[in-house]
Amino acid sequence: MTLKNLLPISLAVIGAAVAAPAFAGKTLDAVKSRGQVVCGVNTSAPGFSAADSQGRWTGLDVDFCRGVAAAVLGDAAKVKFVPLNSQQRFAALQAGEIDVLSRNTTWTLTRDASLGIVFTNINYYDGQGFMVPKKLNIDSAKKLGGATVCVQAGTTSEKNVADFFAASKMKYKTVVFDTAEAITGAFFAGRCQVYTTDMSDLAGARTKAPKPDDYTILPMVISKEPLGPSVRRGDDEWFQIVRWTSFVMLDAEENGVTQANVDKLRTESTDPNVQRLLGGSDDTGKLLGLDKDWAYRIVKQVGNYGESFERNLGTKTPIGLPRGVNNLWNKGGLMYAPPVR
Repeated sequence: MTLKNLLPISLAVIGAAVAAPAFAGKTLDAVKSRGQVVCGVNTSAPGFSAADSQGRWTGLDVDFCRGVAAAVLGDAAKVKFVPLNSQQRFAALQAGEIDVLSRNTTWTLTRDASLGIVFTNINYYDGQGFMVPKKLNIDSAKKLGGATVCVQAGTTSEKNVADFFAASKMKYKTVVFDTAEAITGAFFAGRCQVYTTDMSDLAGARTKAPKPDDYTILPMVISKEPLGPSVRRGDDEWFQIVRWTSFVMLDAEENGVTQANVDKLRTESTDPNVQRLLGGSDDTGKLLGLDKDWAYRIVKQVGNYGESFERNLGTKTPIGLPRGVNNLWNKGGLMYAPPVR
């Protein structure tokens, strides 16, 4: 066979490989067989994952898990939430006790490369800070020398606060707790003068104070804390599903697709990007081992990223966080997703 004849055949083979449907991975098979996505979440992190008195979970990370269930099982309600403290979370994922860890967890090299897990994406850009009682009249983290600091065990916060005080040549004393609930209880009871964790966590914790206005979050940010979900290493098919669930929520916001208008846009929009996203033209689901409507269901049942942010963390919630760097890339933020095509 000549090179001239071989070239079209080679291109055809490459094209077929690119368009080939995905093989179902073992995690996807297990989820479908079980009829439920098992999602590891924080024991209590208002705005990210927290349960009310009726046991209903809400939060940015909770919405993400529901998005995965909508994509895979057709029903965002088919999720079992497993509350995990910071020391339990990775072991639970490694052991197969959960399918995905969506627990405002910082992506670091050590965690990504040595725990048998892999982060899929960043769903919130954060940084570590400090909260103090207003009565102390402290306006800068540089004035915390000699303070007693509450911190959660097994977190990046432990190491970051040690680095900060060492670099600032200040002494301090830590009081370490296993759960966020234990820390907030101790801090508001006066067992420590300072509470340190991610800035978003501090904003959520302050809502639990008997008198939230009695506490202030200092402006200094001492670290980078890119938060995101993770899955077990080695199941590429499941990794892609979890990653693209997040990307769909971002792309939906960028293209103006919301829970309220998704049905109308699905049938009436002439925008090729919207049609691809909602399954009106290309069948992207087959590339993930899913059906054609997988992305439509995420938006219809859960909403886009902006909708989830605003109802869980936004300025009209008790937590009251602005979008800031978590806005879309075309609105001055860092949130950027590859196109669904």
